[in-house]
Amino acid sequence: MAKEKKPHQVYTLLVEVGRKDGDGLPRESTGAALMVYASGVDEAEAVRETVAILKQADMAPLDVSGYGTLEERLAEGHDIEDDERALMDRALDENAVIVAQMTPFYDKA
Repeated sequence: MAKEKKPHQVYTLLVEVGRKDGDGLPRESTGAALMVYASGVDEAEAVRETVAILKQADMAPLDVSGYGTLEERLAEGHDIEDDERALMDRALDENAVIVAQMTPFYDKA
């Protein structure tokens, strides 16, 4: 009996990254938060794919927080703009990981 293929969904993830040579972050920053839309059959796969791609891009992922699928976020009352939905659609269409926003961290010494 053939195993039924689960459909991909897009998950919203917040990834904290540290510093690594060649990471492309601003020189003075201590790391960054990345808002990511990632396709996967489940959130665990989306997280694994995201971490793998960020490592390939010479970034140093430290922590990943999942915020669920579009449907889950809507059920929680999140307001999701059209441009955000377009990026989610693109992630699903391309079976991709899309970094939607990058916020660098700085030490305030």
